Amino acid sequence: MRVLSGIQPSGDMQLGNYLGAIRKFVDLQHQYDCNFCVVDMHAITVWQDPVKLREQTFHIAAAYIAAGVDPEKAVIFHQSGVRAHAELAWILNCVARLGWLDRMTQFKDKAGKDKERASVGLYTYPVLQAADILVYKATHVPVGEDQKQHLELSRDIAGKFNHDFKTPDFFPLPEPLIKGPGARIMSLRDGTAKMSKSDPSANACIYLKDDADLIAKKIKKAKTDPEPLPTELDGLTDRPEAKNLVGIYGALSGKSDEDVLSEFGGQGFGVFKPALAELAVEKIAPIGTELRRLEDDPTYLAGILEKGAEKAAAIADPIVRDVKEIVGFLV
Repeated sequence: MRVLSGIQPSGDMQLGNYLGAIRKFVDLQHQYDCNFCVVDMHAITVWQDPVKLREQTFHIAAAYIAAGVDPEKAVIFHQSGVRAHAELAWILNCVARLGWLDRMTQFKDKAGKDKERASVGLYTYPVLQAADILVYKATHVPVGEDQKQHLELSRDIAGKFNHDFKTPDFFPLPEPLIKGPGARIMSLRDGTAKMSKSDPSANACIYLKDDADLIAKKIKKAKTDPEPLPTELDGLTDRPEAKNLVGIYGALSGKSDEDVLSEFGGQGFGVFKPALAELAVEKIAPIGTELRRLEDDPTYLAGILEKGAEKAAAIADPIVRDVKEIVGFLV
C-alpha cells in the first residue's frame, strides 16, 4: 500500500498546512510506503519568481522534516527532479477528456473571469496531479475536501487507461485518506474563509516559522464573538470564529470538539484563548525552531531532495517504461 502526496512551494507553511496535511504525513510514514514531494511543477502553472521558487522548495522540504517526516522512512523529493511525472502526464493528457477537465471547479476558481489569460498548465493541472499519483501506482492519497474532485479524476483516468489498453489491473484506483481532526483550518480573522498564506491580514494566519511570542499574539487577536463557549456542539452553529478556535484546539490536542466543549463550555474567550495559545506554542514553536535551523543549511536539504528524487525515480521509471510499451512506443 503506497501513499503519494505533495505541497506546492508557493508560500510559507502555515497552521492549516500542518494540521491538514503535514502532521498526517508524520503518522502515515509508519503505516504505508510513503512518498512526499514538493510539487514545483504544479507551482509554475501560475507565475513564480525563479529565485523564490527555489527557496520555497527548500522551505517545504524543511517543513516536512521539522514536523517529523523522517527521510529514512519516507521519500522526500521535488517533483521536477523525477522526469517520469512529466512523461506520464503527456500520455495521460491523451487519455483524459476535455469534458472531464471542464468540470474541474478549481480551474474556474483560480482562473477567475479572465480564463483566456490563464496558462494551459493551470487547465491541465489535474492531469499532472493524476500522473503524480499513478506514476507510483499509489493506492492511497491524503487529500483535503478541496482536492477530492481531482482524485476522482485520477481514478477516472486510471480506469479509462486500463479499459482502453485492456490492462484491467495495471493502474490501481487510488483511494482518498481523509481522517482525523484539523482537515480544514479557517482564518483567525474570518471563520468563514480558509486559513491562507495569501490572506492580506498579518494576523489571519499562524506560520510554522512564527516564534512563540508571535503565535500567542495572533491567537490573542483572533476574531471572536461576545458569547461564552457553548456546552454542546450545536451551540457552535452560526458561530464560525468560535467553531474554528475550538477545532484548532481539538486538532492540536487530539481531542474531539465535544471534548473541548466539555472542558471549556460556559467559559469566555478570556479563559479559552490563553489555553489555546499555550497549547499552540507548545506544539508549533519547536517545529518553527527546527524549521529555521534546517533552512540555514540548504546543502543538507539539497542532498535530501536529490537522494529522494533518486529513490522516487527508481519506482517511477520502470512504471513509465511499462506504460510506453503498453501504448505502443518503442522502448
